[in-house]
Amino acid sequence: MVDYIQANTCGRLHDAREPSLSPLNRSFLYGDAIYEVWRTYDGVLFAFEEHWERLQRSAAALHFELPLSREETLAEIGRTATAFRTHTGHVGPLYVRLQVARGGGPIGLDPALAGTAEWVCYVQALHPAQPKPERAGFHLRIARNLHRNPPEALNPAWKTGNYLNNILCLREARAAGADEVLMLNQAGQITEAAVCNVFFVRGRQLVTPPTEAGILHGVTRRLICSVIAPSAEVEVVERMVEPAELEGFDECFLSSTTRDIAPVERIDEHAYSTGPKTVTARLKHAFAEYASAYARMHAELRI
Repeated sequence: MVDYIQANTCGRLHDAREPSLSPLNRSFLYGDAIYEVWRTYDGVLFAFEEHWERLQRSAAALHFELPLSREETLAEIGRTATAFRTHTGHVGPLYVRLQVARGGGPIGLDPALAGTAEWVCYVQALHPAQPKPERAGFHLRIARNLHRNPPEALNPAWKTGNYLNNILCLREARAAGADEVLMLNQAGQITEAAVCNVFFVRGRQLVTPPTEAGILHGVTRRLICSVIAPSAEVEVVERMVEPAELEGFDECFLSSTTRDIAPVERIDEHAYSTGPKTVTARLKHAFAEYASAYARMHAELRI
């Protein structure tokens, strides 16, 4: 496993363990930042435009300007990836993260105190989270102590640097022996996992909570709903899902940029089918084919 993380702070390449931004940076003081994550397939940044557009939406929601254009972002990601591969010799898939902070300045909440927006790009080998070795899929536990923060407070659709809600819910689930958490909204309905959207399968129908439930607008989620599931002749229904419905589903899986489609074996006491003959496996295969085709068609995004 390659543990080295290459960083690029506002154009300066360095080991991510070295000091970078000022202690007065607002991402450290207040979580006043946004970020985006990409991964590579066959050396190509996957779904670059979709992630870039979400980064722009997050910046607009927090009312600050991105310090890099689309072209500059691509160039800096490429520089960082090249430095990483040169240092490590790694030739496998990459994890790419771009963190953008409002800037630094005097201590105080007023955004007007911030200086120029600052950014850090990180590149490392892709290490998707895995369930425990003895499990055929992830074990989830519903968070009971905390609920998902509502869109009216801090909208989960924005990919911000403030993840305490997710962290504390995940901590509760891990303390109970689960791999991941499943969070409920203020109405007690299912939303998502800590860093993944969630899907359920009943027969040949795919059910997933809508964005109105209070979830991240996942890029992988959108691709599954609009491209992958239709190509596999699986119907998609976006609707509110109640915890009482969990026992009635046949399968469950998580979706995210780094995990693509990851089967779930259990939520609390409810067990789900896993294995090569499931709808989840068919969708995962279809997603892999889509990602490979995307890489072949987008040589300009090779890093």
